[in-house]
Amino acid sequence: MKVSAQFVTSAAKPADFPPPRLPELAVVGRSNVGKSSLINALVHQPGLARTSRTPGRTRLLNWFEVDGRFHLVDLPGYGYAAVDKDMRSGWQPLIEAYLSSRTTLAGVLLLVDVRRGPEDEELDFVPWLDAKKIPIVVALTKADKLPKNKRMLEVAKAKKTLGLKRDPYAVSAQSGDGIDELWRAVDKLVRK
Repeated sequence: MKVSAQFVTSAAKPADFPPPRLPELAVVGRSNVGKSSLINALVHQPGLARTSRTPGRTRLLNWFEVDGRFHLVDLPGYGYAAVDKDMRSGWQPLIEAYLSSRTTLAGVLLLVDVRRGPEDEELDFVPWLDAKKIPIVVALTKADKLPKNKRMLEVAKAKKTLGLKRDPYAVSAQSGDGIDELWRAVDKLVRK
């Protein structure tokens, strides 16, 4: 699958958001879940979204245009981050403003570390999205860290814990496992 993707812009406040013109998929997850790596794996472009060994490096909303058809929007991670508490709490209104008011938002790609499973933030976030009628696709990242039989147990557990209608995708940016299946789900969501 050949995909063309490019960085568009970053925003520190809603006034900086680009004009809404293409469907957007927000990529959301904990600071150390591997959002940038997964974005790079989805579009087959290492280095498009900057990765770091230090969780919490994404401090802005970052737009990436994919095939001229839609935007992936990388949101700042929540939970552990190598920044002070005040800065982290400052991200929340920015993220909520984006998710609540963006007219081109087609859905959310929620990433959860397969080894940790859903935590309090995800347990709050999924019903919040559901109440706002925002479609969601859940991906369990770093699947290569678990044997395949254990992955399926974690998929079933996450589906039940989060009250999802369909199984989350077990994916690995490192090995490529599940990336094509996740891409098809993302593509279907932005085509609606």
